[in-house]
Amino acid sequence: MKSMIYHALSQEEAEKYDVQQLGAQRAEAFVKAFLKRSVPHMRQQLCEDQLQRKAVVLEYFTRRKQREKKKRSKGLSARQRRSLRLFDIKPEQQRYNLFLPLHELWKQYIRDLCNGLRPDTQPQMIQAKLLKADLHGALISVTKSKCPSYVGLTGILLQETKHVFKIITREDQLKVIPKLNCVFTVEIDGFISYIYGSKFQLRSSERSAKKFKAKGTIDL
Repeated sequence: MKSMIYHALSQEEAEKYDVQQLGAQRAEAFVKAFLKRSVPHMRQQLCEDQLQRKAVVLEYFTRRKQREKKKRSKGLSARQRRSLRLFDIKPEQQRYNLFLPLHELWKQYIRDLCNGLRPDTQPQMIQAKLLKADLHGALISVTKSKCPSYVGLTGILLQETKHVFKIITREDQLKVIPKLNCVFTVEIDGFISYIYGSKFQLRSSERSAKKFKAKGTIDL
């Protein structure tokens, strides 16, 4: 039965099917080289032990492709933004009339935020909304300050950072006012809100999550 299933090719059959006959040593060397390519992670002795004890299905070995790490594009750092002067307002753009439409948009934004500024609206509610709102475009004034030269300055807020307000005055002058030791007022439709700059040293994006105390303060 065994001879019917498998037998060595004769010389005539090898010539007929164009098969090269290998000697015993060459056949053994071929098998070892094939196994080394197919299962490179296994030692030769371990591989021979497994082949002697059980049948092994030899499959095509494919190497796993390593996933290429996608490089995320990094944004500009704060130092690079300052060196490029991305947020500087050019002198020809420092005109009060140029930013009046921004002020009108800000007033409409506050009216929508407060569900309409009616005469019976509670001032405390407006104050709480303004403290968390975006103030770019608001008309603000300096009412108190330890530096007398800041008192009385009024203008449209163009830029806000953690420590300063940048406003454009009616005289087309760009002023940088520190928040520290200053008290500001914001007026809209007859409602006046006071902002104590020393307690307001936050970025505009951080104020929405900040809880401000309802109790007033006398400190500048």
